[in-house]
Amino acid sequence: MKQLAFYQSPPRADALPLRERPVHRVAEAPTACNVIELLSALVGGPRQIETAEALLARYGSLRAIRMASASEIAASVHGIGQQTAARLVSALELGRRLAVEVEDERPLIHSPADAANLIQYDMSLLEQEEMWVLLLNTRNRLIEIDKLYRGSTNSSQVRVGEVFKAAIRRNATSIVVAHCHPSGDPTPSPDDVAVTRAIVQAGKTLDIDVLDHIVCGRNPTRYVSLKERGLGFS
Repeated sequence: MKQLAFYQSPPRADALPLRERPVHRVAEAPTACNVIELLSALVGGPRQIETAEALLARYGSLRAIRMASASEIAASVHGIGQQTAARLVSALELGRRLAVEVEDERPLIHSPADAANLIQYDMSLLEQEEMWVLLLNTRNRLIEIDKLYRGSTNSSQVRVGEVFKAAIRRNATSIVVAHCHPSGDPTPSPDDVAVTRAIVQAGKTLDIDVLDHIVCGRNPTRYVSLKERGLGFS
C-alpha cells in the first residue's frame, strides 16, 4: 500500500539550537544566509521560518515583495502584522537605495579619456606588459577591472575567449580593453591591431560591445585609443 507523504511545517525558531536560529546566523554571517533566513530574521516570532516561507510563496520573489505595500503584505500573509510588514518594506527600500548609491559611485565611461583616466596612472608604473579589461554595465558604469594578462600580449599569446570570461560571468554588456607599453611609447603595434580585430569580432559573436582598446605608455598622461584611430575596429 502506497504511503501518503505529509507536509511537515518548519521548526519553531526557539526550538532550534542557538547557532541555527536565523537571527544568530544573520548576525554572524549575513552573506552566507539564504533568503528565507534573512526574511525570518526580519519577521521575528517563534514561527518566523514558516511565516517567511509563506511570504515568499505568496509573492514569488523579493522584487515582488518590495513592490507590495505594508498593508497588502499584512493582509495577505498570516502571521505578519502591520508593524512587521512595515519593517519588511523599510528593509527592502533601504536595499534599493543602497543599490542606487553604489551604482552612482561607479566610474562612468563615455569616452576614451574616461577609460584612460581610470587606469593610465597605475599602468604607467608597471614594469611588465599587462592587459586589463574594464567591464561595463548597460549604463556604461564600471563593474570591475579584470587584470587578465601579464607579460606578452601579442596575438599569439592572447586567448580571445579569456578576454570575455569575466564579462560573461559578471553580465557586462560592454568592455574596454587596455594594455601598457612599459617601453614608454603607446603607439599600437601591428600585433596590437591584430589582437583588437580578433577581440572585436568575438564581441560581436557574444553580443558584448568592445568600446575601445587603450594603450598606455610610461608617461601617465599619454595614451592611444585604437578606436579613435580606426585600428582594428573597421
